[in-house]
Amino acid sequence: MRKINEQVLKHFQKHDKILFLTAKKIWPIKELKADKPKNYFRRLCREIIAQQLAGKASKAIFSRFEDLFSNGKITPHKTLKISPKVIRKVGLSNAKAKYIRDLAERVINKELKFGDFKDLSDDQVAEELIKVNGIGPWTAEMFLMFVLAREDVFSPGDLGLREAIKKIYGLKERPTIKETEKISNKWKPYRTYACLVLWKSLDVLD
Repeated sequence: MRKINEQVLKHFQKHDKILFLTAKKIWPIKELKADKPKNYFRRLCREIIAQQLAGKASKAIFSRFEDLFSNGKITPHKTLKISPKVIRKVGLSNAKAKYIRDLAERVINKELKFGDFKDLSDDQVAEELIKVNGIGPWTAEMFLMFVLAREDVFSPGDLGLREAIKKIYGLKERPTIKETEKISNKWKPYRTYACLVLWKSLDVLD
């Protein structure tokens, strides 16, 4: 991790002094670590549950959802054996319960093949994920970053990232999605690390 940290910092120093100075203040950042395909279904269920919820609330609901499974092992087959009514009782909306069942069905029917993801580009993985009801670009981007540990992913629609860019660049308003994408091009091929810097800057810098 030390080597990649050094490479990332050198890249930011060369291409974006503002981000570099911000990164230096909060370094080191969280290490990217890829999960195993057998855990992808569980991770996606968690992402679906977390949508539009505060962290504390999403953790509580996911914990109750996890309790529906023996030994907490969340699998597609077990998911489909649980009635939607029972799933909703843990605090999920009717829509999210349907999304999770749709995800389970697609995995079982091999419409979504997690084992192929390692050979797919970021765009190809996102394209496959977005076919699932309830999974949009943001969820796909988070999956690429935190589950597949892809180093060069950016989420232009993420409000936290846009707020952080506004803050460290001293902008009067949040940049538009188009402006955000233009700024982020300077961070390639380490845009995921840039995202980690920006999110962390919101928490630790005045």
